[in-house]
Amino acid sequence: MSEAHLAATDTTGARYRNNFLTEVEAHVEDGQWVKMCMQCGVCAGSCPLGPQWQHTPQKIFQMIRAGKREEVLTSDSMWMCTSCYNCMARCPRKLPITHIMHGLAAYAHTLGLAPKKQPTRHFSVLFWNNCIKTGRLNELKLTMGLYFRDGLFAGIKQGWVMRNIAMGLMLAKRLNPFELFLGHGCKDQKGIAAILKKAREIEHQRRHATS
Repeated sequence: MSEAHLAATDTTGARYRNNFLTEVEAHVEDGQWVKMCMQCGVCAGSCPLGPQWQHTPQKIFQMIRAGKREEVLTSDSMWMCTSCYNCMARCPRKLPITHIMHGLAAYAHTLGLAPKKQPTRHFSVLFWNNCIKTGRLNELKLTMGLYFRDGLFAGIKQGWVMRNIAMGLMLAKRLNPFELFLGHGCKDQKGIAAILKKAREIEHQRRHATS
């Protein structure tokens, strides 16, 4: 075989090498399993939110293998996963589909490519930022963040709609208005901060080890 033919063959092969699949395998939790999907569609049929998915899991996996990076990372599909694990329980190859979908969502968020107005993403970010400050969830601040997502007027309107529930929670001592200013925290907030710092270090090391 001539050198010219070898060069042409190499160029053709490079065209089909999928850098996005390699990226997913390196940066997404359990991403190395994506290539094992046999496209049977059991995951889509098992998902209670199947009809609402923009792209079902097996379509996402096929898009990854096809190198459709932007379409995958800007999709809201990963954020639709409710962690019911039906897909994992029924997958013929026992792929960790739920873990992969959450991993893709986290990776898209890290890159700033996740859809900004996707409600599940908004809730996830609010919940996480709320918890890591004190080690415990401040339900009042979380609720306020959700209510006022679309502006002052929308927040006041939603608060008025929910006023009877809020009053019931206060009477049952399940809601304290003063937590808006000073919420309750865990006893060892420094310990929580140290755990989170160590987790980030481990994740950073893992990503660099596989890149």
